[in-house]
Amino acid sequence: MDTATARALLPAAVEEACAGLAEGGVPIGAALYGPDGTLLGRGHNRRVQDGDPSMHAETAAFRAAGRLRGYRGTTMVTTLSPCWYCSGLVRQFGIPRVVIGEADTFYGGHDWLAEHGVEIVVLDDAECKALMRDFIRANPELWSEDIGD
Repeated sequence: MDTATARALLPAAVEEACAGLAEGGVPIGAALYGPDGTLLGRGHNRRVQDGDPSMHAETAAFRAAGRLRGYRGTTMVTTLSPCWYCSGLVRQFGIPRVVIGEADTFYGGHDWLAEHGVEIVVLDDAECKALMRDFIRANPELWSEDIGD
């Protein structure tokens, strides 16, 4: 996937990250797109809001998409490099492509995904970086909890 196409998919995930932040949660958003570019599902990290440690952004977007027969040709877009849990979701269901807003504030499992044939596009997006840097600065304990420190 070229960078321009990947960037065009990012806004839904950023909107979700901002929604999560406005709710008092961790500002990570994600969206799952179909092979034709149709938005299938979107969501944000809801660990704080729901008291559910498994409700990461990618999980929320995946659940919002509902049950699909298969995931061939889909693209998971996330504002932050996916953690091991979310990387496992991508592998388990055969999602072939992940677009990542940024991987500076957290470097998750995307190298592992790439090693297993998943196409990875890291956008190095300034807005995604600023969202996370500001959040981490203001909420270091919550951030440590979120990443399992």
